[in-house]
Amino acid sequence: MKRSDLLAAAAIALGLAGGSAAPIWAAGDRIVIGVLGDHSSAYADIGGPKLVEAVKMAAEEAGGEVGGRKIEVIWADSQLKPDVAASITRKWFEADGVDVVVDLPSTAMALSVGQLAEEFDKVALLTSAGGANLTNKDCRPNSVHWTYDTYGIAHSIGRALAESGKKKWFFITADYAFGTQLENDATAVLKETGGEVVGSVRAPLNTVDFSSFLLQAQASGADVIALANAGSDAVNAIKQANEFGLGQAGQQVAAMVLMDNDIKSIGLELAQNIRYATAFDWTLTEESRAFADAFRARTGTNPNMNMAGSYSAVKHYLKAVDKAGTVEAGPVLQAMRDLPVHDAFTPNGTLRIDGRMVHDMYLMRVKSPTESQSAWDLATMETVVPGDVAFRSLAESECPLVKK
Repeated sequence: MKRSDLLAAAAIALGLAGGSAAPIWAAGDRIVIGVLGDHSSAYADIGGPKLVEAVKMAAEEAGGEVGGRKIEVIWADSQLKPDVAASITRKWFEADGVDVVVDLPSTAMALSVGQLAEEFDKVALLTSAGGANLTNKDCRPNSVHWTYDTYGIAHSIGRALAESGKKKWFFITADYAFGTQLENDATAVLKETGGEVVGSVRAPLNTVDFSSFLLQAQASGADVIALANAGSDAVNAIKQANEFGLGQAGQQVAAMVLMDNDIKSIGLELAQNIRYATAFDWTLTEESRAFADAFRARTGTNPNMNMAGSYSAVKHYLKAVDKAGTVEAGPVLQAMRDLPVHDAFTPNGTLRIDGRMVHDMYLMRVKSPTESQSAWDLATMETVVPGDVAFRSLAESECPLVKK
């Protein structure tokens, strides 16, 4: 893939009518937002160009400028490869004037970009990566983990299902850092609630045929077959689980990470009654419904949690830049912590010193075709998990930024 393709700069010089405040910076200065995602691998459908549109919406709603600086959005395809992500990010910081990087759909990518953000005194908004260590042992002072993490997913769906009596679990786990952390965090929750892991298998990223893994799960006698994966891996596994009749045999299929795009790809007939955890329910508030309506009108699809989280993180970042009067990372990050998060993504978010944005999580159930009343009426909320329950507490944290 050519560099020109990777950096297909959707540079939007958003010269929209803004406020009347006097410019803080010299004329001609910019705020450059780099959206570094997956446009060609397992997570392209749950991120990719549509997530870029969510970021553009946040920039447009800011009026296209902050303090006289025009907002510019560029994007690149990481191909879900940490080395490619690091190379693009270094060029962005060194040569292209990028101030903040957002998206980053793998934990390994988030780690490498977080290191570079610290080196160049920039900001990394980790809105699609899931590894909980990003705000624990591997926390970085210039990284903000916004949307969800493996600890939050595990404590949302794992605890709820285990406490409902489903104690025996079998994991089909994506064979890289995110999948491993998700399984480990869920296993810890099971131990706390008297559950047990009766087996697990590792499936490579971009697996097409899950039959051998599903046969092992079926034979395990597990109450829950937990899919510790995401994107096309989760879609393929769920479709094939139905072919094996796993849901009808009394075993609960739990998709640890599932999004509206995935449910649409699977179809309600096959996905119905699957439980999953999410950080975003588009039906929750008037603001979330208005955002979803605008996003659908723009892209033809519903915003998932990573898209909504990216929109929210960029909106909050721009508010913080306005408050700080600079794009320097230190003052901006302090302003992000000082300002409450209340928007279409969450009504009650706060950003901590470890980089974790704490907000409620939701346990969802996929609706049946007869329950669904409209094209994107796909799931119903079963439980709200408060943020202070869903996410690791600072008292438990091993992040060196947390003073105890």
